[in-house]
Amino acid sequence: SSQKTAKIQEWMRSVTGCLDHYKAEHKALLKEATTLLELALWKANLGDNEGEMEGVRITRGRRKRARKEICVTSGGSIVIKNVLPFLTLLE
Repeated sequence: SSQKTAKIQEWMRSVTGCLDHYKAEHKALLKEATTLLELALWKANLGDNEGEMEGVRITRGRRKRARKEICVTSGGSIVIKNVLPFLTLLE
């Protein structure tokens, strides 16, 4: 009986270890997916806004500032905040 209990406890530790491993892996993949979503939103907004300046000569500094502003105002934080709950694990 005590051997059976020991085997069950060993199995439970094994399962718990696997779950911890998969949770950590999920967290890493979620971070990567969030970054990719943010970059995709930034790129989509960048393409939209660059089309508006067609035919106008723009300095490198001005373009760099515009890209930085688009990164901040791309709406990525709003989209990610609303998408993330569908990707997170339930505790």
